[in-house]
Parts: sequence; structure tokens; C-alpha cells
Amino acid sequence: MKKLFATVSSTIGSSVAFISSAIAAELPPPADIAGLETTGGTSGDIQSIIVKVITYVLDLVLIIGIVYVIIAGLRLIVSGGDEGEKDKSKQTIIYVIVGIIVVIFARVIVNFADKFFRA
Repeated sequence: MKKLFATVSSTIGSSVAFISSAIAAELPPPADIAGLETTGGTSGDIQSIIVKVITYVLDLVLIIGIVYVIIAGLRLIVSGGDEGEKDKSKQTIIYVIVGIIVVIFARVIVNFADKFFRA
């Protein structure tokens, strides 16, 4: 089980690295700074960057939640009739599903706020 946890942790860590590079790829190039003078950029650009970052983080949390549901399902299957392990697995699945619902509501709120403040 420790090897499985280590594998999942390293996979999540590498996913974070790839997601951060994807975020950096979508950021606009920095403005030329001459004595701290900026030559462009609006608050709308900053707002869209913040919304993208929050969306990517929520997507990452959803992926992690799905992975945890799969791991808990495997633990439930492998428990071999041990009631304690079955109960732990069921509780993990319930908690993760509640967390996924919260993250989905958070995405709805972020999208609503984005639309509201752009209008």
C-alpha cells in the first residue's frame, strides 16, 4: 500500500509540474519595464489570468479526488472481508464525493463571478 501511495504522490507531483507549465504557457509575455513604467495590460487581463489559475487548481483537485475514489474502491475490493477496512474505504469514498461536490460548486461560483464582473 505504501508503494501505491508513493506512486500516486509522485504522479500528482509531476502533474502539478505539467499544469504549472501549461499555465505559464498561457500567460501573456511580461511588459517592458523601464523604471517601473508599464506599457499596457488591463484589469481584464489580470481577471482572466486569475480565473484560469483558479480553474486549473479546481481541475487538479477534481483529478486528485477521482484518484482517491479509485484507490478507496480498490481498497474496498482488496479488503477481503475485513469489516474495518471496508468501513474505512466506504467513509473515504463518501468524504471524497462530498469534496468533489464542493469543488464543482466552487467552479460554478467562479464562473458566475467571472461572468458577473465582466458585464
